[in-house]
Amino acid sequence: MGNSVLTPYEKVQLVRDSKRPVITDYIDALFTDFVEMKGDRLRKEDASILGGIAYFHRKPVTIIGHRKGRSLEDNMKYNFGMPGPEGYRKAMRLMKQAEKFRRPIITFIDTPGAFPGIEAETNGQSIAIAENLAKMSQISVPIISIITGEGSSGGALAIGVADRVWMLENAVYSILSPEGFAAIMWKDSTKVREACETMKMTAEELYAYGLIDGIIPEGKKGIQNAGVRGFSAINKMLVSEINKLTKLRSSALVEQRYQKYRNIDGKYCPS
Repeated sequence: MGNSVLTPYEKVQLVRDSKRPVITDYIDALFTDFVEMKGDRLRKEDASILGGIAYFHRKPVTIIGHRKGRSLEDNMKYNFGMPGPEGYRKAMRLMKQAEKFRRPIITFIDTPGAFPGIEAETNGQSIAIAENLAKMSQISVPIISIITGEGSSGGALAIGVADRVWMLENAVYSILSPEGFAAIMWKDSTKVREACETMKMTAEELYAYGLIDGIIPEGKKGIQNAGVRGFSAINKMLVSEINKLTKLRSSALVEQRYQKYRNIDGKYCPS
């Protein structure tokens, strides 16, 4: 399962390609009648998190994900997909709404991490992330997370505590960016290739450790060059997972999710 042709470093470069699909591409390809919902009802709108309601095969779902742009102007507008606390509070507001109206939640993860600026910390960045981690574990409707590009640190986890976590074949998922890891481990941010190898961040490695539930094929050139085939594989996975998860009682769903994360530390034992 997965693509072993590319090195971890090459996969990092591939998912950072400006041509790689962003969340709006997935929404357009997989869902209908999307309606965006804005604001955290406390402070302001954070455009780096996109959320709203749509139909998936004629059934309502809630969609939440990191938003990046393709141009420098758009990336500045969306803060390069690095949310502040307002973005995570907005995400939780939409999850609670989904729970109230019994809609499955689908999250798309693609971020280099939560925004680390002074303003974000002052306004409760760490608290917002921690609250999302805690509250997502108790949401009583199905949650499916798809890592489509980079999934780094608490910035990814804050919308990634899910019943099912899937990764695109060339996506990466890690505690922080490889540049940050290299700077901390070796005091040398140029040792990115070594960091990518050490961090065990690829879909194949994480699946082998049991940290994700499946890998969505996209080909060695990436989903940006796979055409409709890449989106079709995501669609097939979502149909299957939603059908299985919606058959569970709410109590069973929450308990299963709790056990999934309660036991995860015993699975991750890299050599």
